[in-house]
Amino acid sequence: MRKTQKIPKATITRLSMYYRQLELLEFDGYRMVSSEKLAWLCQINPAQVRKDLGYFGEFGVRGVGYDVIDLQTQIKKILSVNRDWNLGIVGMGNMGCAILMHRNLSLRGFKCVAAFDNSLDRIGMPLSGGMKIQDIKELKTTIRNLNIEIGVITTPASAAQGVADLFMAGHVNAILNFAPTRIDAPDCCLVENIDFTVIMDILAYKLHQKMAA
Repeated sequence: MRKTQKIPKATITRLSMYYRQLELLEFDGYRMVSSEKLAWLCQINPAQVRKDLGYFGEFGVRGVGYDVIDLQTQIKKILSVNRDWNLGIVGMGNMGCAILMHRNLSLRGFKCVAAFDNSLDRIGMPLSGGMKIQDIKELKTTIRNLNIEIGVITTPASAAQGVADLFMAGHVNAILNFAPTRIDAPDCCLVENIDFTVIMDILAYKLHQKMAA
């Protein structure tokens, strides 16, 4: 891949989709897969699969297809999920606990190593893996001690920016924000905002269009 080449965000999203389908193919005993089959599984065009992979090099053999295991390995390297990432979650309500218990996260190398809240009723509560909910005041010290690299925010909207500021002060420059508000952050900090109301709006629109057709 040329260093000056900008990779579309949609391509990165599709790479993640390809990886998950390749895992299923391997589980089903497939050794090779064509771009046509991979595209069909992901409900896209085969040319798009080839274009997406082409950003990163030459994969597969013309007329034969892709080695399922080898392509998985290559995509893991591209996505940098061939290593573990330490997560810290702030806001241990229903959503925070659900994320903590999400089995696939840990299987894919995203390790929740600490959880925080500011509620006296929650601080000190035991969690899976021997963890306990910590006071948000301990966040900066814990970031350093446990090498937290990704921050997850599941607080109410009113608290989200303050938590993000604490993460950034601790030099955590990647934040996944589930709070229903946008976070202000400098360019050096990567922020992904997951707003379920926006997703539901999109789903409602698509459903209406489908019904109208």
